[in-house]
Amino acid sequence: MFVAVFSLGTLTACAASEPVDLASYAAIIDVRTVDEWNTGHLETAVLMDISDAAFASNLETLDKSANYYVYCRSGNRAGQAIEQMKKLGFTGTLTNGGSVEDASAATGLAIVQ
Repeated sequence: MFVAVFSLGTLTACAASEPVDLASYAAIIDVRTVDEWNTGHLETAVLMDISDAAFASNLETLDKSANYYVYCRSGNRAGQAIEQMKKLGFTGTLTNGGSVEDASAATGLAIVQ
């Protein structure tokens, strides 16, 4: 018997059951737009807008063997960014933190403006 289950809604990452160990990450990367960043972002995060034409070249400035925690508005663009990072040869742990709110809850970092 085959049962299909469908759910409508936005793609989000599941909240972590344990706090994220930030010491294991080289950077926390926000891949949203500048306008979204200005509405609030995680303290210590780095803005790398995935829609910016320079996104791939900006990724090339990072240590490809390091671990990165990536978030956006819903987790969708973070997933896209992680796929691009893998294609560019990143070998460290690449974590999709989901939304700003999810990432804040998981890391314990405040959302700042």
